[in-house]
Formats: sequence, C-alpha cells, structure tokens
Amino acid sequence: MLKKQFRIRKQKDFENVFSKGRYVSEKFLTLKVVGNDLAYSRFGFIISNKVSKKAVERNRSKRLLRESIRLMQSRIKPKVDFVFIAKKEIIGKDFSEVNDCVEKLLKKSGLFEK
Repeated sequence: MLKKQFRIRKQKDFENVFSKGRYVSEKFLTLKVVGNDLAYSRFGFIISNKVSKKAVERNRSKRLLRESIRLMQSRIKPKVDFVFIAKKEIIGKDFSEVNDCVEKLLKKSGLFEK
C-alpha cells in the first residue's frame, strides 16, 4: 500500500496539478505532472463515475495503480506531483497491463530513472 505521505489528498493540491501541470497520455491512462517543494514525490488517482458506475471496479483500478506506483517508487524522480486519470478502458485490465502503461507514461514524461 502506498503510504499517506506519498498521496495527494487535498483539493488544493489537485487543482495545482491541473492548473500548472503538463500531461502525457497512453492507452487507458492520462498523467498530469507538476513540480513540488517537498523532498519526495506524491501521487493522486482519479477514476470518475463515467469510467464505471460500480465502485468495486473503480476501487480495484485504483488499487492496481497504487501498487504499480509503490513498486516503481524508488525509480521515480523526487519533488514531483503526479495525478493519474483513468479512462473507461482500464476496467478489466490485469496488473501487468496497468503496470506497463504506468511505466510507459513515466518514461514519456521523463521522470523515470533508469
């Protein structure tokens, strides 16, 4: 599980990422990125009701994203806020597909250390 200090939880922080951030997109995920003043990176996840009306499916998708980030966290550059926005196609994907997509997004954004 991703620790609370590494999560974006406040509305103000999400708004900051959306207003000042740049984005990259992949098959079923979009990533918004902006720098922060902290010594570590933080992550936020958005999966709206438009993706799925079933909370079970939305929560499962969030858990897959969080676990993927947790495993890659040591290779992600610090001092950055990330917000992952899921598209409808994420429903029904397994962990390997989600993990591959997250890795591609991080490489595209240039914030993934080799």
